[in-house]
Amino acid sequence: MEEQVDQILDKVMAAPGNVGCLLANNQGLCIGARGNVSEKSAGIIVAISEQAAKLDPNCNAPVVSLEIGDRMCIIHKNGITGAVYKNI
Repeated sequence: MEEQVDQILDKVMAAPGNVGCLLANNQGLCIGARGNVSEKSAGIIVAISEQAAKLDPNCNAPVVSLEIGDRMCIIHKNGITGAVYKNI
């Protein structure tokens, strides 16, 4: 599984404009991270995704977009939770 995680992270980081990415399990533990991102943020990223899903329980997992200064963090859960950081 570690090899698959590495491949996913490398593929995300290869996209133009991406400066960081993180994958976390359902307990908020960091599975992997690349670039300019803190592994310590895994728990809060999962919590944000779970809280956003409560806004409309009949909807599929939402995509959350947060602007942080000159960066954007896009969060989505599909089995595991992923966050991609981009420069804006």
